Amino acid sequence: METSAKFLRHEPCPSCNSKDNLARYDDNHAYCFGCQYYEHAEPQTPIIQNTNMTELTEQEYKPIISRKITIDTCKKYNYKFAKYKNELVHVADYGNGAYKLRFKDKRFSWLGDAKNTGLFGEQLFRNSGKRLTLVEGELDCLSVSQVYGNQWPCVSLKNGAHSAVKDVTKSLEFLSSYTEIIICFDQDEPGIKAAKQVAELFQPGQAKIATLPMKDANEMLVAGRTKELLNCLWDAKVFRPDGIVEASELLDKVVNKEVVETINYPFPSLNIKTKGLRKGELVTVTAGTGIGKSQFCRELAYHLIKEKKKIGYIALEESIQKSAESLLSLELNTPLHLTTEKIDKKKLTASFKNLFNNGNVLLYNHFGSLEQGHLISKIRYLAKALQCEYIFLDHLSIVISGNESGDERRNLDAIMTGLRSLVSETGIGLIVVSHLRRTFNDKGHEEGASTSLGQLRGSHGIAQLSDIVLGLERNQQSAKTQNLTSVRVLKNRWSGETGLCGRINYDPTTGRLQEHEEI
Repeated sequence: METSAKFLRHEPCPSCNSKDNLARYDDNHAYCFGCQYYEHAEPQTPIIQNTNMTELTEQEYKPIISRKITIDTCKKYNYKFAKYKNELVHVADYGNGAYKLRFKDKRFSWLGDAKNTGLFGEQLFRNSGKRLTLVEGELDCLSVSQVYGNQWPCVSLKNGAHSAVKDVTKSLEFLSSYTEIIICFDQDEPGIKAAKQVAELFQPGQAKIATLPMKDANEMLVAGRTKELLNCLWDAKVFRPDGIVEASELLDKVVNKEVVETINYPFPSLNIKTKGLRKGELVTVTAGTGIGKSQFCRELAYHLIKEKKKIGYIALEESIQKSAESLLSLELNTPLHLTTEKIDKKKLTASFKNLFNNGNVLLYNHFGSLEQGHLISKIRYLAKALQCEYIFLDHLSIVISGNESGDERRNLDAIMTGLRSLVSETGIGLIVVSHLRRTFNDKGHEEGASTSLGQLRGSHGIAQLSDIVLGLERNQQSAKTQNLTSVRVLKNRWSGETGLCGRINYDPTTGRLQEHEEI
């Protein structure tokens, strides 16, 4: 680790996403004290140990014709042509006897003491003013100044985007003396990133970021788009940290938003309150042990398959063969694992192909607990690479069962946060199964006790981060009603309607769940 550098500030870590564990130093290296993520210091431009300028010959002001920069602009910044050891170079004056040399092959070197210099052009302007423009390189600085009629202060970084924070920090007192800072870096990934990092160094509202239709200011000058460049500079937007958006910018998204596709649940009474199932939602199905959560999800998955939706199915308590067999049972209206009759193989094959051969069902070959990050990556792959529209995860508790920390609440919070973010990122519909805590009453869930959000096992995050929470209630000990399951909407972010919404009946003969018609 580079130990001679001075600490600048704490930053969010791009690896572990901590808010302030990453320490940034003045040579631009960084270290995360949480996950040990490390960024190396950027290489420094070599310094030629020669301070007397005797090897610079044939110095003169000339227009930079290939860049469309005039001689007047060059004179303002004392930017010259010269020869150094018989090589033609550009000479950028940084003040205090320091000069940056630019060679034909885009090498850079210094004459004089570069360490004591500020930004290019800084020595030309007073330490206060209304408006100053900060660009990435000397040629862009000359270009912007020229477009301004050489009337407004413009300065540039010493060594490009990679040293932006270091260069600006060193000259922060000078820059901060201006009411408005226009940041106009290159429109590539390093430049865009550096512009945001630099903007965060200033007071809120002080920094503005200009967006260009071409790579940089000089490219626009060369292309003759000077008026457009000027407009981009004057129309620079006040920097706001990521995530903060003006409501006025959402007009098109609000007026022209896509109609959300809704698919009805296979149980009509459930649709009355939920208004159906939608992509972009996280639906949690919960119940006591043995009440039928998995069967409910299989029925829902089968319904989506028949609606020609591509699904992913992750059942961590069963093999993929068992998952396929369970879905095929619904197609045949026969519980294959229970039947004692020999099913015709031709019929079985035909039904299998009818259900699965279109490639719309993806199963994950994993049995047992699964590390959280690995699970998230698998679901992301199902969503993005394989274009699944709906994904089932059965169930949450087993995901964290092998976690070394042993803190169930914290682990469930972490996995739900990850799943919620994944739904927002990919737009999938995600249906997860969660267990309930045991009741403290005489009547348990296996005897038909009511479900509630407060009974969700281990974590308030499950209730908070779900869009829909469905509770299943069944008295499995009652000979009369043991096959009847009441469905209770515990949370409904879409319409707000909650409460009991009907009952579904399990037919042991067919292995199917169907809406129960009250008599």
